[in-house]
Amino acid sequence: MDKKETHLIGHLEELRRRIIVTLAAFFLFLITAFLFVQDIYDWLIRDLDGKLAVLGPSEILWVYMMLSGICAIAASIPVAAYQLWRFVAPALTKMERKVTLMYIPGLFALFLAGISFGYFVLFPIVLSFLTHLSSGHFETMFTADRYFRFMVNLSLPFGFLFEMPLVVMFLTRLGILNPYRLAKARKLSYFLLIVVSILITPPDFISDFLVMIPLLVLFEVSVTLSAFVYKKRLREETAAAA
Repeated sequence: MDKKETHLIGHLEELRRRIIVTLAAFFLFLITAFLFVQDIYDWLIRDLDGKLAVLGPSEILWVYMMLSGICAIAASIPVAAYQLWRFVAPALTKMERKVTLMYIPGLFALFLAGISFGYFVLFPIVLSFLTHLSSGHFETMFTADRYFRFMVNLSLPFGFLFEMPLVVMFLTRLGILNPYRLAKARKLSYFLLIVVSILITPPDFISDFLVMIPLLVLFEVSVTLSAFVYKKRLREETAAAA
């Protein structure tokens, strides 16, 4: 076995360790969230009149596991980001390691901000709009499974989409992206974001519009932050060369 193959196996072993640590943290958070899942459930349905229906015993477990899983994903993000940083840190300079480590708390904060936006802002508006459509024409009854699936489909994607500005800043800092590339790709990016907004929302124009606008704003914020980081990086390189 030559030196190159030994080096590759070492990298794969390191990656496997990082993945195992991340999965262990996820399952630990999953178990912890499941212990408090009834309190989480009660808090999420606090504004509902009456109780949600279930169509079978297994649906209760499925709903509880879904809620616990969302909490575990949110709590695991800092762990996953730190393990990823530990994996790529040897390939970075001392300054790059210091800068990239500072992004980890931001990832967690933006994920929570995205879920909060979806749950506290978008979800009530869309739910109210759809229930008003059925007013006087249909007998409305929510099952727990459908209700929480609808909530998760509207809220969880924003947790990841709100990471966009920080990811763009990170890639700009590493020299992979720059604001000029982002500006050139603006039309394509707008198209993709519009497609995403249509895919993750119920089939009505109001929901699409309420999701589309924040995504486009996030993209423009990402371009602005990329320009700021890019200029700062150029100044640092110029100073180092001088």
